[in-house]
Amino acid sequence: MIIRKRLTAGVCVLLATLAAGLGTALPAAADEPSAATSPKVELVLDVSGSMRTRDIDGQSRISAAKHAFNDVLDAVPEEVLLGIRTLGAEYPGDDRKVGCKDTEQLYPVGPLDRTEAKTAVATLAPTGWTPIGPALLGAADDLEGGDSTRRIVLITDGEDTCGPLDPCEVARDIAARGIHLVIDTLGLVPNAKIRQQLTCIAEATGGTYTAVQHTDELSGRVKQLVDRAAEPTVTPVATEGTGSCSAAPRLEPGLYTDRQEFGKHRWYRVDVLPGQELRASVSVSADRAVNDDYGVLLRAVTTRGREIVRGAESGTGRTDAVSAGLRYPKPDQDGAGDSDVKPAAEAVCLQLSNSFSAPASVKTTPGMPVELTIDVVDGPDEASDVAAFGLGRGWWLLGAMVLTGLVAGLLFGWISRWRVAVWRTN
Repeated sequence: MIIRKRLTAGVCVLLATLAAGLGTALPAAADEPSAATSPKVELVLDVSGSMRTRDIDGQSRISAAKHAFNDVLDAVPEEVLLGIRTLGAEYPGDDRKVGCKDTEQLYPVGPLDRTEAKTAVATLAPTGWTPIGPALLGAADDLEGGDSTRRIVLITDGEDTCGPLDPCEVARDIAARGIHLVIDTLGLVPNAKIRQQLTCIAEATGGTYTAVQHTDELSGRVKQLVDRAAEPTVTPVATEGTGSCSAAPRLEPGLYTDRQEFGKHRWYRVDVLPGQELRASVSVSADRAVNDDYGVLLRAVTTRGREIVRGAESGTGRTDAVSAGLRYPKPDQDGAGDSDVKPAAEAVCLQLSNSFSAPASVKTTPGMPVELTIDVVDGPDEASDVAAFGLGRGWWLLGAMVLTGLVAGLLFGWISRWRVAVWRTN
């Protein structure tokens, strides 16, 4: 009997231990980032014939790139899924048609095996053409899937040699897919024409262009971009505005992206309850050469067409983005708190317009990138609430300053008159 009791007690202790272990292990596994949400980065390296040139710290451009890649691979954060793609690494001939297809994935996007990735990079030798456009298309396909942030880092020493496929237009088409992919470009040659093309590629997707002429600059910048991909960011939701309020998509509070053609209207709808305040802002990016005069208008309109409020911005000269915003506090219904009937929401239509124009040589499709922020918060409790004036607590400081200035002015005037009166008397 004693043996049975001890055996039963031992089994219970064992089961309790296993249960405790599973209880602590399962939450830890749930906290691990999944492949669907892990940030993805693909490094795209130019391995064309010109990379043999020895002008970076006394070594060839490809040697500097390999050295930088080794440094970057050692520092990639664990949560980042990284891949490597090459362009111009295989075909050494003169057939343009074949050379412009010379791009392949050297290392697949996924959990990084540093030794395997370094071995693959070590085998590269400068060979052929510079098909930047096809390489970007291939990299975009490599990064498909999941809801994570995506980033392409392009390292090249020259402009694309595979026209008429313009890599800048390719970047715009990639951005128009709505997959939240950013392309950063690094140029190894300080050439104005190369800089113009790489800047255009980067701006089309909200990325950056950097000119690098030293190995440490190259490795440092690529590390920075890979680390930036790992930083937590809000992923915008792709939406599609319509040409009328009645067919517009209903948007919840959040961050959205869309595309808008030159001089066209886009409509969206937001539901606002009594006692709530709608806050909306929009940014339109000029991702191509545009004429100097421009403007952006955001209007809140009722479903019957009556304008409620508007926000606008205009200017002239070079710009990367133009923003406008508005606020609409919807008054609370009288006696709504005493009723059990839930108040009905008002459908507010948001109309986005722009007055951008471009030279005849610039393609107007796809439309320009739009980023729309929607927020619905509790409105001011009373009409006299200082928040209604947009001053916040600064209202009291402003009132104190006005009162102080008034008193000081009266005292100064009285003292001045008294001194004049004394002077005349004496």
